[in-house]
Amino acid sequence: MDDLVLHKLAISGPALSSMIQRLSSSPADVDGLLFGHVTYIAPSTLSDDSAQSSSDSQLVATISGFLCFPSLLSFYDSLGRVDSSRLSPTHLNHKPLIGWFSSRRKTPLRPSMREFSVTRSLSSTPNLSLPIQNADFNSLFAPSIFLLFTTPLHDQCIQTNQYRAFQFRSSKPSFNPLSIDIVNIGPAFRGHYGSFSPNSTLPSLNCDLRNLTAMNEDRNEESVTGTKETEKDQALLDTCAEGMQVGRLSLLIGPGATNYTAGLEDLYEKMLSKIESLARLVETSSAKVLEQENLNRKLRYKVARSTGVE
Repeated sequence: MDDLVLHKLAISGPALSSMIQRLSSSPADVDGLLFGHVTYIAPSTLSDDSAQSSSDSQLVATISGFLCFPSLLSFYDSLGRVDSSRLSPTHLNHKPLIGWFSSRRKTPLRPSMREFSVTRSLSSTPNLSLPIQNADFNSLFAPSIFLLFTTPLHDQCIQTNQYRAFQFRSSKPSFNPLSIDIVNIGPAFRGHYGSFSPNSTLPSLNCDLRNLTAMNEDRNEESVTGTKETEKDQALLDTCAEGMQVGRLSLLIGPGATNYTAGLEDLYEKMLSKIESLARLVETSSAKVLEQENLNRKLRYKVARSTGVE
């Protein structure tokens, strides 16, 4: 039977970022498992597509999660033979397994002989195949995807991560390179979301009418308090303006402005006289405070002399 050939591998931006962050923060080389689903997706038929797409459905594997082990040789031995007891549904929390990944530093971006053996052993392990969604016939997909992460051979000024995806073809046997799509929201990715099904339902939210009534009462009290403060500030401004309304300022523009400048100048003179009066009052108060401090200092000196304490 011929292998089911994937058209591409899809992964969301947050999922890829989470993987790279987890691998970069690890103190050594690590590996892990890839979870997701495989779906037949109808190609885009938008009129502004740059390339003419085929009318046949495309087989796309989507990564929806991953499990990172703290070190290498986590579910296989040194010869690349997979330990099926580590991949039971209980250990995997019944998540659909589509492949695995490996992360190593300062090595070429190509699979090693051990990684080739692990992928071949994983794809041939019984009871790990998953059904293909939107398929016209009952077909299963073996976990044959391998995602490789590496870093450049030489140190660079910025952190760089390289990655490449492969599908193992058991009929050859060989690795088939896969293109990777970073799934985003938009017309080109409408097929991904058309077959979307949530893994968990939304939590139920308790709505208490008494809490809503209390919140509305608090907002009304805040509104009344704010209104009172605004009226108080406006009354203070009206006292300082002495009848000069803001609307009268528009009369200072135009040919009849000379008839209203005298009133504005008179207002400014009154304000300046108030400021000068306030300044003199502050000066007098400061002088009295200084005089009282001098008297207190002399009194303390006399008391110290009388008691013999310097």
